[in-house]
Amino acid sequence: MCQKIVFPNGLRVLVIPQKNTQAVTVLVLVGTGSKHEEKKLNGISHFLEHMLFKGTKKRPTSQAISETLDRVGGIYNAFTSDEYTGYFVKVKNSFFDLALDWVSDIFLNSTLPIKEIEKERGVIKEEINMHYDNPMSYIQILWTELLYGDQPAGWPITGTKETIQRISRRDLINYKASQYVAKNTLICVAGNFEKKKAIKTIEKSFSKIKNILPREKPKTIEKQEEPNLLLHFRKTDQAHICLGVRGYDLFHPQRYTLKALADILGGMMSSRLWIEIREKLNLAYYVFTETNFSTDTGYLVTRVGLDVNNIEKGIKTILREYKKISQKGVSAKELKKAKDHLKGKMALSLETSDSLAFFYGLQELLKKEIFSPEEIYKKFDKIRGSDILKTARDVFRPSKLNLAIVGPFKERDKEKFKKLLKP
Repeated sequence: MCQKIVFPNGLRVLVIPQKNTQAVTVLVLVGTGSKHEEKKLNGISHFLEHMLFKGTKKRPTSQAISETLDRVGGIYNAFTSDEYTGYFVKVKNSFFDLALDWVSDIFLNSTLPIKEIEKERGVIKEEINMHYDNPMSYIQILWTELLYGDQPAGWPITGTKETIQRISRRDLINYKASQYVAKNTLICVAGNFEKKKAIKTIEKSFSKIKNILPREKPKTIEKQEEPNLLLHFRKTDQAHICLGVRGYDLFHPQRYTLKALADILGGMMSSRLWIEIREKLNLAYYVFTETNFSTDTGYLVTRVGLDVNNIEKGIKTILREYKKISQKGVSAKELKKAKDHLKGKMALSLETSDSLAFFYGLQELLKKEIFSPEEIYKKFDKIRGSDILKTARDVFRPSKLNLAIVGPFKERDKEKFKKLLKP
């Protein structure tokens, strides 16, 4: 279903035909994100992503860039993470040439106008304010800060107001020149298109891409010998917490087991923590347990919003469920439900051209290997109850516990929360 082509300069292309649609998606991924940054330029990956929408020689203004696709009903956007940046456009398949011309133009030919850089500083600062003012969002930034501290993996993807203020046009130009290169770039085309023509057009459109080695990211240091706690004071009625553990990276053989473990705990409305915290105890509106896998880091975390008077009860409930699954494991029925849920959710999520592009593209970019949905289903099917028990006992150790809290708690409250994390 998915075919990989590598051009002589190292540029990779994935083509994923999908005949039962009128849409086509072009996704360009580049293997750079906040983990690749220097501290003084934290946020530059995200800043550059914003700036690629501000003008090219062919489309000199942001309005010209947006109108190109607005005129044909296109869907387009960009995103930055800790390890990659992406630009995508989804259009009716008859507009494929336009979509490819648009995305290659902003990727290769952005002029980075100085006036727009100065204006965009304000936009990004407001984005930082938006996340800060929303405790449900800000707690997730604090979570990675708690886990990884003062190293690229622990810095905010958006950067800080101070770092955004000091990033110059020359910094953006140099960063783009070092990272937006052939060997660090992947182009995915998914949907209804003519394959041979698409490959030929891509090769022509991206012929100007630089052929040098990108700057690699430093390896993340993971070190923890006792439970960690981070408190952020905010005068709110509801406290938001992230409570979880260090897990596995993208290459770890037990990552599928960890994903199933998280699903059983808090991945659905009939999961253990949803039933206990929301349905039985009525402590929260939302509660989720999820996993994150990167090339050199990974974690499992439960996120929940609690009345400040119920925070200790909520934390104890989560820890009790962590301990319970570590001691007693899961039944065959509960494990089958999690497997079927994960497979069913994946199958439904892959019905559109953009989701297919992301599914295959991120695998190739980060792991340089691709599993089909059917191959991943088989990996879930192979998980046994003993695997869940072994993984739970490995990750749910007191020395791996981490708790981040946004709420009306001060330094004097730290000790009571630390006591909750100790066995």
